[in-house]
Amino acid sequence: MLCALNAAGIDHAAPEMRKAAAWLTSIQNADGGWGEDGASYKLDYQGYEQALSTASQTAWALLGLMATGDIGSPAVERGIGYLQRTQGSDGFWNEERYTATGFPRVFYLRYHGYRRYFPLWALARYRNLTARNDRMVRFGM
Repeated sequence: MLCALNAAGIDHAAPEMRKAAAWLTSIQNADGGWGEDGASYKLDYQGYEQALSTASQTAWALLGLMATGDIGSPAVERGIGYLQRTQGSDGFWNEERYTATGFPRVFYLRYHGYRRYFPLWALARYRNLTARNDRMVRFGM
């Protein structure tokens, strides 16, 4: 959603952008990553509950934060550090947790590509934005 708002030209200072960025920052794990698990689909859901970090979910949070213009924020730097620390020698990330929903509370999916391309996308976008000293994601990487 944040990437779409950014592409639509919504100002980074707009309340919806700042509120979303603040929420993402507030739920960042101590290891620098982000995570969610199937518990978020429980019937008595009361709001966000902390879960172990995964590379794909960390990448999604980073892409969102970068779309709000928060390129140099401590949260983005910690998230990038998490991806760099957890990248395997083969260039990819090990991700044992299920990060996609088949049918909530029935079965969950693991898309094997998620752990491969989303973290690379986030790292590439970070590299490109910082190299250009730019806060605006225009398109692509």
